[in-house]
Amino acid sequence: MLDLRAIRAAPDVVRASLLRRGATESAEAVPELLELDEARREAVTLGDELRSRRNEASKKVGASKRDGLDATDLIREMREVGEEIARLEDTVVDSRDRIHKLLLAIPNLPLDEVQEGGEESSEIIEEWGEPRELPFPAVAHWELGESLGIIDLSAGARLSGSGFPVLRDAGARLQRTLIDWMLDLHVSEHGYRELRVPYLVTEQTLTGTGQLPKFADESYRVERDELWLIPTAEVPLTNLHRDELLAAEDLPLRYTAYSPCFRREAGAAGKDTRGLLRMHQFDKVELVRYETPARSRGALEEMTAEAGRILRDLGLPYRVIRLASGDLGSAAAMTYDLEVWSPGVAQWLEVSSCSTCGDYQARRANLRYRPAPGEKPEFVHTLNGSALALPRLLVAILETYQEGDGGVMIPEPLRGRMGVDRLRAR
Repeated sequence: MLDLRAIRAAPDVVRASLLRRGATESAEAVPELLELDEARREAVTLGDELRSRRNEASKKVGASKRDGLDATDLIREMREVGEEIARLEDTVVDSRDRIHKLLLAIPNLPLDEVQEGGEESSEIIEEWGEPRELPFPAVAHWELGESLGIIDLSAGARLSGSGFPVLRDAGARLQRTLIDWMLDLHVSEHGYRELRVPYLVTEQTLTGTGQLPKFADESYRVERDELWLIPTAEVPLTNLHRDELLAAEDLPLRYTAYSPCFRREAGAAGKDTRGLLRMHQFDKVELVRYETPARSRGALEEMTAEAGRILRDLGLPYRVIRLASGDLGSAAAMTYDLEVWSPGVAQWLEVSSCSTCGDYQARRANLRYRPAPGEKPEFVHTLNGSALALPRLLVAILETYQEGDGGVMIPEPLRGRMGVDRLRAR
């Protein structure tokens, strides 16, 4: 959520920034927002003046009654003033609710260094490794998975419909091994605390990170219990300290968690639907940071490097893309995507998205810290990143390490945990 005071102080700057990211409707809402804010503040000021006037009239009524004088006119005045105060209070409440609704719908402002434009304007800023040149025709992961007996798409479709795969035997073990290995790396070498989080959360929790109201149609809801399935562990991790007041020495806070993620992927029909490329349920290891404003920009570079470290250790060629303003998620001020090359589908697959949200989520979730004893509380800055997302990581491993006989080599860091060096075709 944007700071209303900042919008009030520089509305043209805010509108221009929103237009940079293609948020035309939000930019057009700024004048209405300011009108509502002015009406609310005027109603508050006038209401205070009328309450003072009513208090004075009340004293005069008391004095008149003590002196045996007629107070009818004063009582009528008090009644009229009271009615006007009630009307102004309604204006304050209505304006405040409308302001809040508008602010919830307005996306974050991109940092100045974010280039303007849509997906075509996003920039590749780093590349690592060379895509493997296979001495045989590359096979897609769904064919590899079938021949290895580790991916069963038809069973998942029978159970839940498309977008819900079943991994069998070594496939399930490989995915579990990846999750455990990534969590251990983030805890032991990157300084994160591991958490196990709920997969069902309240509407307030989803609103705190910006998924609601914008992505209601892409989320799964359990109506009877008024709970929502999480689209990412970012949601509970970021809300963990909601309404708390942290001390400066508490920061930074770094959390990591594994969770299944649930997304309807509305509007994605027909796009990358074969195999494991686009799932309604998938696994992910998430990173979330609470940082001071001075540290948040540098923390984004650190988090992106932490995600890249996993791909380098696995020997998977990847590239880092700085998203253009029109391609940012609604809560993000700046985002790096990490894409890994997968030869079987001949595509760069996004396996991580690392973002700094500034104080946008903190204002929604009331995440604050006190910089020093006696100083006024400030909002923290939040960051989040996938490190990494499955099953596309699994796809890249299977397709990159496939062999001519249909087998697949296991990346070296995982062999001890897997107990085998190679998956063999049936």
